[in-house]
Amino acid sequence: MKVLVIGGDGYCGWATALHLSNKGYEVGIMDSLVRRHWDMEICVETLTPIAPIQQRLQRWKDLTGKSIDLFIGDINNYDFLSKGMNQFQPEAIVHFGEQRSAPFSMIDREHAVLTQANNVIGTLNILYAMQQDFPDCHLVKLGTMGEYGTPNIDIEEGYITIEHNGRKDTLPYPKQPGSFYHLSKVHDSHNIHFACKIWGLRATDLNQGVVYGVLTEETGMDELLINRLDYDGIFGTALNRFCIQAAIDHPLTVYGKGGQTRGFLDIRDTVRCVEIAIANPPDAGKFRVFNQFTEMFSIADLAEMVQKAGTDMGLKVKIEHLDNPRVELEQHYFNAKNTNLLDLGLQPHYLSDSLLDSLLNFATKYKHRVDKNQILPKVSWRR
Repeated sequence: MKVLVIGGDGYCGWATALHLSNKGYEVGIMDSLVRRHWDMEICVETLTPIAPIQQRLQRWKDLTGKSIDLFIGDINNYDFLSKGMNQFQPEAIVHFGEQRSAPFSMIDREHAVLTQANNVIGTLNILYAMQQDFPDCHLVKLGTMGEYGTPNIDIEEGYITIEHNGRKDTLPYPKQPGSFYHLSKVHDSHNIHFACKIWGLRATDLNQGVVYGVLTEETGMDELLINRLDYDGIFGTALNRFCIQAAIDHPLTVYGKGGQTRGFLDIRDTVRCVEIAIANPPDAGKFRVFNQFTEMFSIADLAEMVQKAGTDMGLKVKIEHLDNPRVELEQHYFNAKNTNLLDLGLQPHYLSDSLLDSLLNFATKYKHRVDKNQILPKVSWRR
């Protein structure tokens, strides 16, 4: 099967492209490389050194004998997107090609507009290209658990059955996103759902939790294939930040009370979930939603896990609480369903089994690359 990975130079996209290539899929990467530009704009670098995409792909070919096609350009440019798709002829499209940081989208008006224009228009262009030339193609789109927010009821997988005034219906689950980035993902979901309904397209929305880890089978083959580890206050996750802080003897910075609870999964499970979705496409006209996570933790839970793992490594790890720069509930109910991917064969990795290998050891190995000016929050939701 021919799979086009849009956003294949990024964190999830790179690991996914190599995984699918290693599994025998014919893979193409389409990417504008703008993620590297945004790093330069905000003066940050991933902890792990990332080679140019052409060098990474050449190393992959040298090691495995497998070629991955590369299309450099912006999917907001419809002519580029259409020409690239017609050249590659994908049977499935994995769409990671979006601005994926909530803090980035909340910097100011310009970054909010950039995020929504980049994400919503790019996805609309893909849908129109599919409708025009690839109506049988399967779109596997990266959504986010952040679309749901933190409702005081259980979170279902995409849809909820309700009874109102004596009548019953199954409807899209209500969305309560927490940033302009998360709002862009909600708009994507609505647009994809609508396109499936009116054009008979098939799509899977992977509402992914927070991803952690550096190593997959493929990215561990050679240092030129290594994946990103973002720790800064804009693109870094709380777990990444905690591990880097532990490695450099900086207190772990918990936002507010630390009761914010989210879904999490290992990068090795991310690539496997995408593979499962591709191998089990929905029927034409169906918009399918999978909640893609394996465990749920609060921010305080994560800090305590990193503190314990760091102590076991001989590190002195302290925890501090900061004023929360975000506008969010810090204590809340959170119970999300995630059975669809498990039913299709996902065998999860767990954070307790991989915290040292996947994160703390990498944080310690590359701690000389840490910019201490980047590990505290610089963006406030209240501006």
